[in-house]
Amino acid sequence: MRGQLGQIVRFGVVGGINTGTFYGCYLLLHPWMPYFAAYSIAFVLSMVGSFFLNTYFTYRTRPTWKKFALFPLTNLTNYLVQSVGLYALVTWAGMDDRIAPLVAAVVAIPFTYLLAKKILVPGGRKAQADSAGSTGDSGVEPDSVASR
Repeated sequence: MRGQLGQIVRFGVVGGINTGTFYGCYLLLHPWMPYFAAYSIAFVLSMVGSFFLNTYFTYRTRPTWKKFALFPLTNLTNYLVQSVGLYALVTWAGMDDRIAPLVAAVVAIPFTYLLAKKILVPGGRKAQADSAGSTGDSGVEPDSVASR
């Protein structure tokens, strides 16, 4: 349970960094293109950074090409939740298009955590339980960065 809490806290830290990166890119691109294009480009750029931060720091596992290829699938749901939220907030709720991406991102946080964990931590709970037994109850996978 303690390991899970630490993982959630690390996910939150990475999420804060990722949101800052995303929002900074969005604000830089927004003056030169429509808000949705700026949003999409900023999302892709921040997703690459998010992959590496989440593999090394949040889930403490090695990045692989397979995980890198699958990671966007987890973010596809996040993208869809945020996109629908962004569109609804700007179009239907009349929210400022500079603020709406942040609100939409907050709504997507639980989806992102669960899906990223499923992709980046192979085997889910069973792998964590097996790994805890083989690593002295640390809850860290055998292929983790910490074991290097």
